[in-house]
Amino acid sequence: MDTEKLNAILDRYPDPTGYIIAILHEVQSHYNYLPQEALVYVAKRIKVPITRLYSIATFYHFFSLEPKGRHQVQVCLGTACHVKGSEKLLHELERQLGVKEGETTDDMQFSLGAVRCIGACSLAPVVVVDHDTHAKIATRQVSALLKTYLQEVRNDGK
Repeated sequence: MDTEKLNAILDRYPDPTGYIIAILHEVQSHYNYLPQEALVYVAKRIKVPITRLYSIATFYHFFSLEPKGRHQVQVCLGTACHVKGSEKLLHELERQLGVKEGETTDDMQFSLGAVRCIGACSLAPVVVVDHDTHAKIATRQVSALLKTYLQEVRNDGK
């Protein structure tokens, strides 16, 4: 556990009990999820029950108690995207990544998920990778899309 990093996060908040969500967000950004040992450390340091941190972490969907990949891949399965073939996209992503929806690749590079609607119906079908929205994606484009993010990993040296 990186206590130095956790201390740096906590030191930015003079009254940490009023900023628990922000603190958890920073911890998750550092680890790509909320590790149990980090939650225990934060709870002790800010003097709140660990159950309070867990209740917040499990209430908000953007927090994860399980390790996630470096890149979050979300396939929209809303009505417009479904009609335009998003289910085929999901199956192609599962095939190429070697994981099912809700899983993370063994190399921790990609986590694959599905969402019911992202509100970009005119762009259907849509795949969101991290914060990038990719519109009108065809199954034949999946390989190139994934390679783009793998190339970023190589360029970052990670």
